Amino acid sequence: MDSRGFDSAGRVFSNATEMWAEEIGSTVTATTPTAAEAEAAPTAAAAAAGNGGAEEEASGEGKRKEWYSKAIAYWQGVEASTEGVLGGYGCVNDADVKGSDAFLRPLLAERFGTAKRHLVALDCGSGIGRVTKNFLLRHFNEVDLVEPVSHFLEAARENLTGCMDQGEDSHKAANFYCVPLQDFTPEEGRYDVIWIQWCIGQLPDDDFISFFNRAKVGLKPDGFFVLKENIARNGFVLDKVDNSVTRSDPYFRELFKKCGLYILSVKDQKELPEELFAVKMYALVTNQPKIQNSGKRRRPKNSPRMIRS
Repeated sequence: MDSRGFDSAGRVFSNATEMWAEEIGSTVTATTPTAAEAEAAPTAAAAAAGNGGAEEEASGEGKRKEWYSKAIAYWQGVEASTEGVLGGYGCVNDADVKGSDAFLRPLLAERFGTAKRHLVALDCGSGIGRVTKNFLLRHFNEVDLVEPVSHFLEAARENLTGCMDQGEDSHKAANFYCVPLQDFTPEEGRYDVIWIQWCIGQLPDDDFISFFNRAKVGLKPDGFFVLKENIARNGFVLDKVDNSVTRSDPYFRELFKKCGLYILSVKDQKELPEELFAVKMYALVTNQPKIQNSGKRRRPKNSPRMIRS
């Protein structure tokens, strides 16, 4: 995996460890250290154990808080509208919803069958409720929303007013949590699907891993995560404006391993403007899938082919 990356100011980092140490004082990343880094690790650990260890830890916590507060401050200045939450690209909404629907629909049938079932989803980084209203409520009887930016969540309440306090078998927005993902723990065994879209880049690697480990308890049996996110071509790209990281596909896969998650299905989002990052959708499960289904039935080698007249 190419672990090099750069930030929006043009600075180049040799690896994610260097970048996270600079940004939040953390060296916990998904990347495997080089031999030189591994050799230096005991020395660094010994240094941290000295009198300066506590000071270094306190400094790191301060930088982590600054990382998150800067991100929240950025989004607090963004208009609570589709155009605002999509960074001026409200035009991608229809393609996004279409792609998500095509990805999720067969997974629901595969995991839960076709029998009637009361389905519950969690919309992480829900913003103004765009994904819940336009997509998730088509498939789930209840959707909970978690969003750290208060005026986005208030807009979501307003946008989903007609989808609340309905009958037991209806499709409704149920709960609204104004909590950042790094502090959120879902209710145990409540969710069939936990949907995480265009928000996980705000979490450093260690908080990414901690979040998924906590969120696992929120899944029902056969429940799964869907992560839909921008993808860097190589390594990572750090956005210094909103304090987010766009990771590459190999970077994500390393993180999934550290979370103890397995890829059930993966698909590229289509029909996005060329100037934007590529976007992938990952369906993630806590147990290794028994069969890796590519979507096509493979013909055994040397099997006879049907001849049609």
